[in-house]
Amino acid sequence: MKLASTLLGGATLALAGAAFAQSIEDQTNPNLANPPLWDDLADLEVIRVGDTFYYTASTMAYSPGAPVLKSYDLANWEYIGHSVPELDFGPEYYLNTSSRGYVQGIWASSMRYRESDSHFYWIGCIVSTQNSYVYKAASPEGPWERWSEFETCYYDAGLLFDDNDDVYVAYGAYNISVAQLSFDVTEELSTTLVLESPDVYLEGSRFYNINGSYLIAVTRPADAEFILKADNPYGPYDMKTLVDAIAAPVDGAGAPHQGGLVDTQDGQWYYTAFIDNYPGGRTPVIAPVTWDEDGFPVIVADGDGGWAGSYAMPVITDKLALSPLGTDSFTGSSLGPEWEWNHNPDNSAWSLGSGGGRRRQVGLTLSTSSVTTDLFQARNTLTHRIRGPKSRGTFVVDVSSMADGDRAGMAWFRDRSAYVGVHKSGSTSRVVMVNGITMEQSDWSTADEGAVAEEGPTLSPWSTGSTVHLRVETDIRPAGSLIASFWYSLDGESYAQIGPDFEEDTDWHFFMGPRYSVFNFATVETGGSVLVKSFTQEAIE
Repeated sequence: MKLASTLLGGATLALAGAAFAQSIEDQTNPNLANPPLWDDLADLEVIRVGDTFYYTASTMAYSPGAPVLKSYDLANWEYIGHSVPELDFGPEYYLNTSSRGYVQGIWASSMRYRESDSHFYWIGCIVSTQNSYVYKAASPEGPWERWSEFETCYYDAGLLFDDNDDVYVAYGAYNISVAQLSFDVTEELSTTLVLESPDVYLEGSRFYNINGSYLIAVTRPADAEFILKADNPYGPYDMKTLVDAIAAPVDGAGAPHQGGLVDTQDGQWYYTAFIDNYPGGRTPVIAPVTWDEDGFPVIVADGDGGWAGSYAMPVITDKLALSPLGTDSFTGSSLGPEWEWNHNPDNSAWSLGSGGGRRRQVGLTLSTSSVTTDLFQARNTLTHRIRGPKSRGTFVVDVSSMADGDRAGMAWFRDRSAYVGVHKSGSTSRVVMVNGITMEQSDWSTADEGAVAEEGPTLSPWSTGSTVHLRVETDIRPAGSLIASFWYSLDGESYAQIGPDFEEDTDWHFFMGPRYSVFNFATVETGGSVLVKSFTQEAIE
């Protein structure tokens, strides 16, 4: 790989045709701000193909998995698809049995572009199966297909297509190994231990050939990054520290770690990492690097030796990326790539187009698919990442086709959740706020299904009162208010808060950050539905 290399790391299932009236945020800022994207996008790998950068991340039990974003300047990012179209790795990923896939699924993984066949490849270990899977696509937008499966867990895999087109993957925890795969990426040819019994726990491999030197970037969770360097893929490797407990660019956040290297077309190099930025999750940060006399990268720090809050813009371009801020009216033929289901959806119970109810409006119809009283067990909860540092999300929902016992609404969704929504009992539909929905950290089972904290007005099923505007406002800064509030409106103009402020926390064990979500489940029998007319996310002060 030449110094002006093609490094990759994003993957996608394109969900084209979404009707998201995305905004073009101010992209004239001369600086790269940190975080460049205040979204929960952990275990990142950023790569470049030509003038376009791609970004892939972990998603745990959300489906489709392994999102792909693109950028032309490393500062402004647009969601374009997913590399894993369905988590078909076991019954726990469907929420139709007693088993559930929370904190499983897509962990740290890798995607690279192969010049010899002009395809993108994604590889990752699914810890619940202890197998590794390869997906392949001609375009990062997809469609993606499962290409091969290995009966080996390439834990925190880092994929490399070498200059001679040999295929390698670096992987492991504590001990780091390098496996050579067959030319067609379907078999393992050999595996070699390259770093044995280090003094510290290491994981998160990213693998490169830069000017004839092999580099493996590995992390010590959750505050350091080390670079291994050798003259061939199997070592022996020398090791240097890239960052160790460097001050984060966000007040209250953890130190940048677990990332990789990427270059621009003009030969500048950057280290991309993430910070533990709870309650918002794990968000990306980017810093330029220089190279020392031994060929190891060195972070460009600020005047105090920390990670700077901003750096000069890596690339000046007139190409723009669409922001996930804006309004989605669900008028397209498929969901946009910003959306992910909680576990795999029941595809027979949702649709886009003309919805139910008297007025036959266009939108997203969510029919009940689960009979449960447990939000964490309900199928077809649709989620959207919360944009930090502070934002509001608003769903507009027609509830006229809800059935007796149905519960629909908008949740601040994580292992501790709350929602504003509508409960239907008999012929009466009432706005409610439900709080105290929690999981057990030991096994991610439901600890508490929550309770109604406050009741709001009743809704008329066959009038303008059948449409309700549900809103959550949230501050996800680690040193912020740590408060989310819940609101409703019957006319879309005047909003009333309902229920107490929801107290967020900075605990990391669920790994994923909170999400705005919309749901509809039955407690009596299936048959009801709601029509989601739109979703709007906007930044707030």
